[in-house]
Amino acid sequence: MNFSGKNVLVTGASRGIGSQIAKVLASYGLKVWINFRSSEDEAKKVLDDIKNSGADAEIIGFDASDEVSFVDAVKKIVEVDGELSYLVNNAGITNDKLAIRMKLEDFDSVIKANLNSTFIGCREALKLMSKKRFGSVVNISSIISESGNVGQVNYAASKGAINSMTKSFALEGAPRGVRFNVITPGFINSDMTDQLKDEIKAEYIKKIPLGRFGDGEDIAKAVAFLLSDDSSFITGEILKVNGGMYL
Repeated sequence: MNFSGKNVLVTGASRGIGSQIAKVLASYGLKVWINFRSSEDEAKKVLDDIKNSGADAEIIGFDASDEVSFVDAVKKIVEVDGELSYLVNNAGITNDKLAIRMKLEDFDSVIKANLNSTFIGCREALKLMSKKRFGSVVNISSIISESGNVGQVNYAASKGAINSMTKSFALEGAPRGVRFNVITPGFINSDMTDQLKDEIKAEYIKKIPLGRFGDGEDIAKAVAFLLSDDSSFITGEILKVNGGMYL
């Protein structure tokens, strides 16, 4: 896989899918900036894994939903590396409950963490990458953005908005040589799926034609492709990585 840039920022990269994305991108020779909000020890473990493999990385702590913090983090990366070539907006949360019991603050908290953080990242990436007429951004959405799900009105809204927002960023970025794409993961082995009861997991697996949950590496390799020069004629795409669960 070919990359013309030299570094990438991955938000929410201290654990789960984000950590796998960071490790895979590092294996392709990119310097990875590992973002964390509160899990510094876990971020350091990801850093150690990357360093021990002979690749390059640094950790950078900030709340991706906080505009000032995100902007300052991008400035720091540019001060250190002189550029930012790639961005993966992965940071996000869930706060599940039935809609009739969901308070506005429950809704807003997920919108802020998931949608606002992605907007800030895309906006700052477009500003910066436009200057050199090159860059690629991948936003991590969810199968729930397409299918909906009981108890996840807030999560579905945040991820569905990411899908449509990415298409608009793709249109604005194209004349400037900056690409924006989305991945909608299905059920992936992670902290979130670990919370599911075994019987619930079994029921979900029955609905997946490939007969298993995905792994973080399945998502990470798709991210690498969409960031790379190998996908240089792809922008505004929503790539399903869900084992056939939602076609």
